[in-house]
Amino acid sequence: MRLLPEPGPARTLTLGTLVRTVGRGLWLAASALFLTRSVGLTATEVGLGLTVSALVGLLASAPTGYLADRLGPRGTQIGALVAGGVLTAALVTVGSFPAFLAVGAATALADAVDRGARGALIAGSVPADQRVRTRAYLRATTNVGISVGAVLAGFAIALDTRAGYVALILTAAATYLAAAAVFTRLPAIAPAPVPAHGPRLIALRDRPFLAFTVLDGLMSMHFSLLNIALPLWIAGHTRAPAWVISALLLVNTGMVVLFQVRAARGTESLSGAGRAARRAGVAIAAACVLFAAAGDLPTGAAIALLVCGALAHVVGELWQSAAGWGISFGLAPEHAHGQYQGAYSMGFELGRMLAPAVVTTLAIGWGVPGWLLLGGLFLLLGALVPVVVRWAARTRVAGPAADPVTVA
Repeated sequence: MRLLPEPGPARTLTLGTLVRTVGRGLWLAASALFLTRSVGLTATEVGLGLTVSALVGLLASAPTGYLADRLGPRGTQIGALVAGGVLTAALVTVGSFPAFLAVGAATALADAVDRGARGALIAGSVPADQRVRTRAYLRATTNVGISVGAVLAGFAIALDTRAGYVALILTAAATYLAAAAVFTRLPAIAPAPVPAHGPRLIALRDRPFLAFTVLDGLMSMHFSLLNIALPLWIAGHTRAPAWVISALLLVNTGMVVLFQVRAARGTESLSGAGRAARRAGVAIAAACVLFAAAGDLPTGAAIALLVCGALAHVVGELWQSAAGWGISFGLAPEHAHGQYQGAYSMGFELGRMLAPAVVTTLAIGWGVPGWLLLGGLFLLLGALVPVVVRWAARTRVAGPAADPVTVA
């Protein structure tokens, strides 16, 4: 498999994404330690600040996507990255909870602009039949970049000094500016014309699309299975050694890097994307059953079931991601990709806000019955996506989303 897309806009998008996500990996790996050990915030304050920031990002997603449509996605993307870089650098001046809250909310707003503009930039830079494939390359690249950034952050974490954390944050800020410079190599995309009649934020009035967004967002809670529920389950409810947690995370990252592009094949159409979403629900449900079965088994059997569960989970993750891209691009009018991609990202933000409480309550608080209930939930969500896509396809009267597909 090619590690990079063919030369052209898709490759430029991939290189810019790699640079940007290295910085994201730096920040994700060390942010909690910096804010608590260097700034002096409590863990409760950090959690509250991140929750407020997530809420800001959720509410701003569709309006900022509309901004990308009106101003042009390339300029909006570059502006968002420059703002993100400046705000990241501003974190070194934070010395109190109110200051962290202000910088965090502003950063979340810049990130929301970035997400909406990115989808519109992909839609405007590559042919329609290559959009999902390009998103697959970008997701694989994101995993590489975050992993590299996390490894590099280990040096600052090992020093555990303010100087080390400040150097890490300034490096992360520089990657945003470097990514903005890379994106200047993309061709300019003219702003979409303002519709002569009707509402401006049509994505928020598109009931079938919003229904899909909610389903996809709830499905995205599965990401917290691997990051939150499974480590707690392994450590407290299985005989598997603690190193298995890291091994399963490496399996996930490696599979995404190697197979995300391949998993996206066939999801360019609404029918193919709907089927992929349904398969994703089945795979993630199977993973929940395997994780549940690993409890109280001998060490070898527990490890085997956990590995099988992690493989089933990442297969579902690959299909769910690809299905979401195919449906979100396929249902968006050509003049409104920014706001539709922004609205689509609202689902993920919703899932990210709900997931910690849902997955820990069910998987850890309820044990095996909770894992099985989670599996049933993901199975149901995956099955409902094709139904909603059929509904959405019937409401389209023009454009790619109006193709009278059959979502089987």
